[in-house]
Amino acid sequence: MTSDVNVMEALKLLAQEKGIDEYEMLDKLEQSLATTYQRILDLENPTRVTIDRETGRIYVYELVPVGEVDPETGVAESYEERDVTPADVSRIAAQNAKSVITSIIRDAERERIFEEYADRIGESVTGTIQQSVSSYTLIKLREGVEALLPPQEQPPNERYNHNERIKAYITDVRKGQGSEPSIVVSRTHPGLIRRLFEIEVPEVYDGIVEIKGVAREPGARSKVAVASREPGLDPVGACVGPKGSRVRMVVGELRGERIDVVPWSEDPATFVASALSPAKVDRVLIDADSHTATVIVPDDQLSLAIGKEGQNARLAAKLTGWRIDIKSSAIALEQGLAVAPSSTPEAAEDFDGRCCAVTSTGVRCRNRALEGGFYCGLHEKEAASE
Repeated sequence: MTSDVNVMEALKLLAQEKGIDEYEMLDKLEQSLATTYQRILDLENPTRVTIDRETGRIYVYELVPVGEVDPETGVAESYEERDVTPADVSRIAAQNAKSVITSIIRDAERERIFEEYADRIGESVTGTIQQSVSSYTLIKLREGVEALLPPQEQPPNERYNHNERIKAYITDVRKGQGSEPSIVVSRTHPGLIRRLFEIEVPEVYDGIVEIKGVAREPGARSKVAVASREPGLDPVGACVGPKGSRVRMVVGELRGERIDVVPWSEDPATFVASALSPAKVDRVLIDADSHTATVIVPDDQLSLAIGKEGQNARLAAKLTGWRIDIKSSAIALEQGLAVAPSSTPEAAEDFDGRCCAVTSTGVRCRNRALEGGFYCGLHEKEAASE
């Protein structure tokens, strides 16, 4: 009796140490022992095992069918429990319990890992490279926990060395079939840039500066649109940092991927012009019906606005959500898209706050006028020269 009690105390301590429900562990142990005793005792009928929760004593019962047995299901109307507990029941149970408890602990740890990381999808993690081959890369997050970095989630310019520390973005967590949970991470996801800025920029972490959008071509270049929730705070300056120190840390983590930080604006014309940075923009004509922004740039800025193989324009379009058509000033003049300020602004009492500049075809600029004026920043100088 004393040894049984000691076993129960040991099981309870083990359950507490591993964070396992002791009654769930005992239920699984009973189910396993039932199969074991049916085989050892060579019983024709199923068995049921009970473990006394206080004393730890084990009882084995053979379930003898009573009444007719359904020929299709093999289930009887009722069963009679016949006590077949062997004399050496504790010894047999001890031999079986070790493997069962080990399995229960392993399953509980897997479930705990799954629950922990399933709640962290969309977060960044830091780990060390364990193995990197053409078909996959394994990242050790901590002892006993690894993440999978698939080839399609790796920037084309990156190569990984054993024991190298690296940050990644959790995209998925799946339960494995009889194995550890599968934690899938990415180095190409735009969310990784968001998390890196949260780490490097306190204003982003505190929510004072908001990242409104990220457009990314992994390993090459990204554009990040930011806005401030605090009047007077420059969101771009906060993200770039003194002498570019903050954005440089993010670029370093992304192994040299170029990052343009631009101010976000509710006005689509202003936002599109900012998104094409570092190119200088003369004016932006918005066509809401076709969701197209026609951008006119100085002739010497055309290649910069478009970017190598169209990369700058492509990222700007992805960031703003607008289809962008870039034209040089010379082409714009030929096509009648040159913008001239209207000779007489609307009367002050009828002024609606919108820029008074109109195109040669009579299309009015959609930008908001500067405070105290009749024109937006793009057209104010042109209006003053008239």
